[in-house]
Amino acid sequence: MGEEELLRARAVGAVRAAVLGRHPDAEVHELAAAGLPVGQLADVLAPSLFGGHRLVVVSGVQEAAGALSDALVGYAKDPDPDLTLVVVHFGGKRNEALVKAFTAAGAALDECPKLKSPGDLAAFARNEVRQFGGRITADAVTALVDAIGNDLRQLSAAASQLVSDFGGTVDADAVARFHRGQAEVSGFTVAERVLVGDRAGSIEMLRWALERGVPHVLIADAIADGVRTAARVASLSSTNPGELARTLKMPPWKVKKAQAQSRGWSIDGLQQAIGVAAELNADVKGAAASADYALERAVRRIVTIRKETGRGRG
Repeated sequence: MGEEELLRARAVGAVRAAVLGRHPDAEVHELAAAGLPVGQLADVLAPSLFGGHRLVVVSGVQEAAGALSDALVGYAKDPDPDLTLVVVHFGGKRNEALVKAFTAAGAALDECPKLKSPGDLAAFARNEVRQFGGRITADAVTALVDAIGNDLRQLSAAASQLVSDFGGTVDADAVARFHRGQAEVSGFTVAERVLVGDRAGSIEMLRWALERGVPHVLIADAIADGVRTAARVASLSSTNPGELARTLKMPPWKVKKAQAQSRGWSIDGLQQAIGVAAELNADVKGAAASADYALERAVRRIVTIRKETGRGRG
């Protein structure tokens, strides 16, 4: 139970590995609770005619209808010894009683809360590096968390890559070099040039990124993320990066970058740019005949919007 998707996935994966380790031929059933007919659940939970162990995973039980919730609670009171049942609750108060009923019946509860505090995130990053066979210095942990924030999948992926690239010990210099390398092969370089109104530079970076094989969708996502972040920062009256970081739940480095990129923009202009980014998202996913052309057109449009609607225009 909990809001953190990665921890939930790992918890379910651990149960799956344990069951299949003891019962290699076990049947595995994965069901989504939302809209699940009670009859279908009953069929899966009923004793098997062919014997053998079964693993049943019911995810999203916070969305379970009343009848389905009652059926699950009823099963928990008289479980089948040849079946392992996992219920996954995404957190919150809805259907919390279902979880309490299972724990009261003796079920093990694996809590998967959203990690938010710098201390918890640092501990997670440090443990990930250790799991991948490396060690990380205290300043490197701080730099990594500041750069990535509370996205656990990205933190885990970065930890794996850092250990792979830099060996046993990861220091702050390794983290800085890693992120410079990431920027060189991402769409964020394009987005940065677009947001500051550098038409020639943004087109050059776009063509360079396409030449290097950066996927169209990633470039479009980077542009959309940059525009949305600039709009969020620009819409608030505070200019204090720390205060904005807490309010927007962003790492401080991202707030400072967005503040710099939002200078020269008007709120109206950023709203128009968000619309262009939304169109681009559809274009690169198949709506446009040429994704290359759609990207270049969107880049030119956003730069033009900044010039025509921005603050201090002549």
